Amino acid sequence: MRSGFLMVALLLGICGAAGAAGPQLQPFGAVGAAPGAPWKVSGLPQQKKPYTKFSVVELDGKKALKVDAEESYGNLVHPLDYSTQSAHLAWQWRIDQPIEAADLREKSGDDTALKVCVFFDLPIDRIGFAERQLLRYARSQTEDPVPAATVCYVWDPHLAAGTDIENAFTRRMRYVVVRSGGDKLKQWVPERRDVAADFLRLFKGESETVPKIIGVAIGADADNTHSHSIGYVSSIALEP
Repeated sequence: MRSGFLMVALLLGICGAAGAAGPQLQPFGAVGAAPGAPWKVSGLPQQKKPYTKFSVVELDGKKALKVDAEESYGNLVHPLDYSTQSAHLAWQWRIDQPIEAADLREKSGDDTALKVCVFFDLPIDRIGFAERQLLRYARSQTEDPVPAATVCYVWDPHLAAGTDIENAFTRRMRYVVVRSGGDKLKQWVPERRDVAADFLRLFKGESETVPKIIGVAIGADADNTHSHSIGYVSSIALEP
């Protein structure tokens, strides 16, 4: 089981190349290869469990990122340094193999077959004392920044679309269920989210403005349910 500290620390490394100019997300790379820089695989500190696998493939005529999780954990992260009060994230995704045992309401079921996340540089003095101390401890264990606020968009097998839910391990991560169920499995589905509005809704009471966006991540994890999932993401773009 992941501790609260480790769940916060899983976000390490998202700004290893911070300072990237503007909000432009770079392509994943060449088909048949691992994703290229500035995309970077990130996991738990001193992670011993398998990492989720990321590869660039062509599927239905699209260049896409394949995300394959088998009792594993991992994120593919693109660092950013982007100040804005209005931003939208657009992408296309599909799930070929969901995690039926997932239950985001419980630590034992906290797995996602596919998630697209945005990391915000929320000032640490905006959050409660206990969480602030947890963040300080996590940051002391690494030279990489650890964000104080994360919004993750998920395709969940059971929770209804439109559900907002806190991560079972840490309130620093909030989920938005964008798609639900299996009626569109193995089909490309386009999405577009107002990430600024979602941040202000999910973290109301902590900030009245949108902090700097410091990273975008794509991930999947199947470690808690001991499952296997396969998903794909294509055409991801951060739009002012």
